[in-house]
Amino acid sequence: MTPPDDPHAIRDLAALEALFGTPSEAALRKEASHLHPVYRQWIEASPFAVLATIGPGGLDASPRGDPAPLVAVQDERTLLLPERRGNHRIDSLRNILADPRVALLFLIPGVGETLRVNGRARITVEPVLMQRLAMAGKPPQCVIEIAIDTVFFQCARAMQRSSLWAPAAAGRRADVPSAGAMLAALTESAIDGAAYDRELPARQRTTLY
Repeated sequence: MTPPDDPHAIRDLAALEALFGTPSEAALRKEASHLHPVYRQWIEASPFAVLATIGPGGLDASPRGDPAPLVAVQDERTLLLPERRGNHRIDSLRNILADPRVALLFLIPGVGETLRVNGRARITVEPVLMQRLAMAGKPPQCVIEIAIDTVFFQCARAMQRSSLWAPAAAGRRADVPSAGAMLAALTESAIDGAAYDRELPARQRTTLY
């Protein structure tokens, strides 16, 4: 929390707008209330997105990925996101049951721009949709149907600053703890991190779908 006597804190909308100025015409006009054909073309090329939700326990943002297209376009106002196998925490799904508001950030490898979708979601296991979104012969565990409220693209500055798609970064693993190392540390070695890392690739291959 910001200390109440912090003279540098931005505390109201007027101060915030004064700091940043007026958005450009392009920044305002790129927003649509439906999936414009150019946005549909973009979204159908995306294999990856981050899904943001909110619920009684707070916020959640989690990755979603499939061979492109990640989502199926039902119509210009509706997206279908398959919920594949995961860790069964179902944080996003719990939140959607409590509050249907969601946001999606779509990425395409090598492309600097991203696409943002805000909308309202519901969870369905309708058989036709489940079969339509099957992968490797296996249907998703459920489908998140998203009614679009707004959609617009984000400029490439964040990707340029991060060099996320730079050739030098391709195929290079950052010097960060492995999944097993993190679990061992968090559980005070109750989980054998080395064994977890050894078994993980095979487990991921057999449980991908």
